[in-house]
Amino acid sequence: MKSLYSTKSTVTGGRMGTATLSDSDLEINMVPPGGNEKGNNPEQLLAMGYGACFDGALGVVKKMESATFGSTVETSVDLLQGDNHEYKLAVKIHVIADNTDLSADEIQRLVEKAHEVCPYSKATSGNIDVEVSSEVK
Repeated sequence: MKSLYSTKSTVTGGRMGTATLSDSDLEINMVPPGGNEKGNNPEQLLAMGYGACFDGALGVVKKMESATFGSTVETSVDLLQGDNHEYKLAVKIHVIADNTDLSADEIQRLVEKAHEVCPYSKATSGNIDVEVSSEVK
C-alpha cells in the first residue's frame, strides 16, 4: 500500500500534559477524564477522530453504492475499568441519515459496510468492542 498521509504527535506528561502535532500548530492541554480542568482527554480525541474517519468511509460506501443521503455521526467512547487496573475501551457509532428515500434497513446495511471500510474500524477490530447503529430522520 502507498502512504496517503502521515503525521506525528508528541505527548509530554501523559494525561496531565500537552500534545502537539508535527504538521499543525494545534496544541492540546491533556487532562484526565471526568476532571474539571480545561483541556481534553484521549477518549474525547478518539471519539472525534473515529467519527470523522467513519463518516469519510461512509462517503466512500455511498459512492460505491450510488446512495444519496446526508449523514451525521455520533461517536461515544467509554473507558472501562475491571479488576487489577484492567482497562478497556468500548465505542458506539450512531449514524443519523437524512434527505433520503432509503429505508432504515438499507441505511444500516451501508453503515455496516462503512464499518468494514473505515481504517479506524480495521485498526480496532478484535481489540475494542464497537457497536454501529443508525436511524433515518
